[in-house]
Amino acid sequence: MMDNKPFETPVVVELGHVGKYRHIRSTQEAAECLMTVWPLNRGPCHRDALDTCLKVLEGYRSTAEARRALIEAARESEVLVPDDKLPDDRLH
Repeated sequence: MMDNKPFETPVVVELGHVGKYRHIRSTQEAAECLMTVWPLNRGPCHRDALDTCLKVLEGYRSTAEARRALIEAARESEVLVPDDKLPDDRLH
């Protein structure tokens, strides 16, 4: 079974409805999210993030690279939730 390559710190995105936050905790989860539920306003950062995640899962890139690429894709699609916007219970 493939290691899901956990992130040191989750990336939080707002998908679907306002206030519906998703905490992406691993490269595996990032790849699944990028492929299935990502908003339609996708661009080059989305493609790069998906490619990076798949390369991490294959053992060719680092988990930190996948996390950085995911953050850039989330910024590009305007779904990244900055740390200062998270509710106080964000660690749960």
